[in-house]
Amino acid sequence: MNKETMFKEFSVPTYEQWREAAEKTLKGASFDAKLLTKTYEGITLQPIYRQEDIEKLKHIHVQPGVAPYLRGTKAAGAFAARAWEVSQEILAATAEEFNQIARHDLARGQTMLNLVLDEATKAGLDPEDGVHSKVGNQGLSIFSREDLDQAFAEIDLEKVPLYVNAGAFGLPLLSLLIAHMKAKGQDPNKLHACVGADPMARLASEGILSVPLTILYDGMAHATRWAIKHAPQVKTILVQAHPYHNAGGSAAQELGYALATGVEYVQALLDRGLSIEEIAPRIQFAFSIGSNVFMEIAKIRAARMLWASIIDSYGGSEAAQKMNIHARTSAWTKTVLDPNVNLLRATTEAFSAVVGGVDSLHVSAYDEAIRPATEFSRRIARNTQIILEQEAHLAKVADPAGGSWYIEWLTDELAAKAWELFLQVEEQGGMEKALAAGMPQEQIAAVASKKAENVASRKSRIVGTNMYANAQERPEQPEKLQCDPAKRIAEHQAFLQKQDRTAMEAILQALSFDQQDLLDASIKAVQAGATLGELTKALLPSGTGAISVKALPQQRIAESFEQLRFQTERYAAKTGGKPKVFLANMGPVSKHKGRADFAAEFFTVGGFDVLRQQQFTSAEEAVEAANASGAAITVICSDDESYPEIVPTIVKGIKAGQPEMTVLLAGLPAAEQLAVYKDVGLDDCIHVRTNCYQVLRDLLQRIGVMA
Repeated sequence: MNKETMFKEFSVPTYEQWREAAEKTLKGASFDAKLLTKTYEGITLQPIYRQEDIEKLKHIHVQPGVAPYLRGTKAAGAFAARAWEVSQEILAATAEEFNQIARHDLARGQTMLNLVLDEATKAGLDPEDGVHSKVGNQGLSIFSREDLDQAFAEIDLEKVPLYVNAGAFGLPLLSLLIAHMKAKGQDPNKLHACVGADPMARLASEGILSVPLTILYDGMAHATRWAIKHAPQVKTILVQAHPYHNAGGSAAQELGYALATGVEYVQALLDRGLSIEEIAPRIQFAFSIGSNVFMEIAKIRAARMLWASIIDSYGGSEAAQKMNIHARTSAWTKTVLDPNVNLLRATTEAFSAVVGGVDSLHVSAYDEAIRPATEFSRRIARNTQIILEQEAHLAKVADPAGGSWYIEWLTDELAAKAWELFLQVEEQGGMEKALAAGMPQEQIAAVASKKAENVASRKSRIVGTNMYANAQERPEQPEKLQCDPAKRIAEHQAFLQKQDRTAMEAILQALSFDQQDLLDASIKAVQAGATLGELTKALLPSGTGAISVKALPQQRIAESFEQLRFQTERYAAKTGGKPKVFLANMGPVSKHKGRADFAAEFFTVGGFDVLRQQQFTSAEEAVEAANASGAAITVICSDDESYPEIVPTIVKGIKAGQPEMTVLLAGLPAAEQLAVYKDVGLDDCIHVRTNCYQVLRDLLQRIGVMA
């Protein structure tokens, strides 16, 4: 039997036949309401997909490695030494610590160094020039070539790729890096790296830039020209979608705004005399990968296709149309509560990234939301990638998602939504003007609000946080990277005092964007002892016109429920016990168990101590036990048929003994019946459509926990 005759004896049902059969199983319920799903991107998902759904789609029959690169930038069968770079972020307080972690992890499967800088360094500030809280804040403080000498000690950057988000102005850091390589006798021509400037991401996330974008683009152009001539494998332009993702945006918004940013950078550099063939290969895109597995696969595939179309419209060659994508598993989805669950989240997100076809990847450590990764959590995160490559063999397939009717259809739909948004930004005059007008902020806030509402009502579930919480867990308060700003300031002052700075200052004074060899001059200044902050000051003098927009809040989706748990933990530490909820379980197990389980879960996610050991045959027994429990809240749990008889008696009995106690009903009675219960003193009811977060917060305030 061959594929032409296989299964020929079975008839192929039509979609209409399938739908008819599906509707019968719904027993009168609406097919659309039950089986169609609306995503945050505005896409309506069908319950089933067929070959007919993709017959009219363009590009799906194009081979991998061929424009528009929907199926990846690597040709089928052209296996590289590695399928993607294992690019784990290294979060370290000192250059020495960074070096220790880097050498340790490179020997154990990491293939690309991912240098995370502190806020002061990304702002181009020396330690004593910035706000002390930014020195060592969630990254490494770098101010001199000697810092890089220590960070990269015994690491050959000719052989080890490097990824760095250099902030809004990358030229000073690139100068330090090249000066380091020259001091070590290494050839920048052999450096594979992204030392990327991304001023738009900083503007979106921080809300302010100290100088106009035009000046930052001048620096970007100089760095790019130098890289073309002296370090052709270095990318100097970074386009990050992280600010939009971490503010709660949809996949379409991430794509649309990233593409618009890329176009703005391309146009700025074209205006400064570079060609599209010079610019496009120097651009690195970076995306966060969320928990919607298929949407995230589609996002990466759509990004490549759309970017290829954009570069093609500029007249770029097929080689220039290739999009290089770095990805990190989402920070937005990670939780402080039940952090081991983050292992599973990061794994599914990494799977999406790899199947989508990223070029380099960071997988979140499971404790990322709590503290800097430990050796153990780094190892588990790193090995997640290695398992996907070497045990799941995902690297052996050129385009694992190719041919899936659902993913191909979804990729096309998402691309259309992102393109529509991209055109809206272009109509605004570009990304800078769109941010100034507040368009992305408003659109993202609308989606983030929907996401928050769904989490609050538990329509969207965060395992271990708003559902299936571990009642025995004692949540850890998040810790920041430990760095002593005063020590760094002292080190900076000592560095300045030990040098003859006359020659260096002469070079600094001559630095200008009008220089043809600006980056060479900057490297010479570093070799003469200039610091990162001094380079920044020389090229970006203060008072040149700061710009500001409304910043996008950078957050995690679980934070609201986590705050409830932190409040109850503080209350327990102060009073000796958590706030208590008593469950009045009425009748046999068959009557009350479903709602008792629901109520117990409902309150456990808020950190309450749920008392549910007893079951009662009479309302009087329940009242006596509730009043003696020491609980501030009682929840009546039984079936709808029993409620009319028992609820009035229990409510009246409890309110007579303890008028301040809150009495709730598990379930949602008819409006008339609920009115009767409230007339006798019932406070409210809880059910599957209840806004769990708001109810828990209100109750905690009522009983004094939130004070």
